[in-house]
Amino acid sequence: MKMTAELFGTAQELKSRGEPFAIATVIDIQGSGSAKPGFKVIIDSSGRVVLGWVGGGCAESTVCQAALESMSDGKVRVITLDLTDEIFGVGMPCGGMMQVYIEPTLPKPDLVIAGHGQIAETLAQMGHLLGFSVTIADPAATSEAFPAADNLFTAGLSSSEVQIKPNAYVVVATHHKGDHLSIKKAIDSQASYVALVASRTRSQLVFEYLEAVGVREEIANGRVRAPAGLDIGAQTPEEIALSIISEVVAGRRGGSGRPMAEAVASRRCETDIDKPDQVISACPMPFVNSTESGAG
Repeated sequence: MKMTAELFGTAQELKSRGEPFAIATVIDIQGSGSAKPGFKVIIDSSGRVVLGWVGGGCAESTVCQAALESMSDGKVRVITLDLTDEIFGVGMPCGGMMQVYIEPTLPKPDLVIAGHGQIAETLAQMGHLLGFSVTIADPAATSEAFPAADNLFTAGLSSSEVQIKPNAYVVVATHHKGDHLSIKKAIDSQASYVALVASRTRSQLVFEYLEAVGVREEIANGRVRAPAGLDIGAQTPEEIALSIISEVVAGRRGGSGRPMAEAVASRRCETDIDKPDQVISACPMPFVNSTESGAG
């Protein structure tokens, strides 16, 4: 009971500091093994055991490596460790097999929004609902307009007061002359997603500035999303915010942005191709609405 309390206390401390970690739990033992079902361990982002025990030596090393992979992709894992073979197993001939359940705990992803107004306000609300840590940076922003914001700065995004973490999702919707500086800062911070809400003319001016300061490669690779969002035919500020947050989620989760029916049909085709001995018919074409939608 004491160890369990310490584990949960340590996990809560790491979570409050915004540090990624994983909890590994022994769920099954076949044969003999030094660890028992229910034994747990907390592993930090460097692959170091913070607290607990699931077996020493190579078993612990294998669990730590799997925990790092789990923290990297955010996916739960169940691994089986062979304790019967010193050469082909994990190097500990204990005479059994051990199954370990590994669950990562990751900090909230950061959504940084520069700007105010309906698009920014709606985007902040959606980001909060989707589990993002929302930061607002704009001189005109107020806590009343952004009640769901975790952090609010009345300085512009380019200010040294505002920090952008690597892998953050940044949306610049200020519609004024500081856009180019905000975009440059977001690129330099190694943000996962950088988007600009601006007219075609305004976007071109920002791109010209970026090229002038040597950011050509990022532009060539589509580093900056301008205009921001997926093409859903958005017209209202709320719809534009929806198109932007949809693009953010697609980037975070590795989605294609295609209609689900089309994506499922494509995966079905790929599965069938993996079975050459099976007679299959041509993959059905997904339904496509012939009506063209507007940008947004």
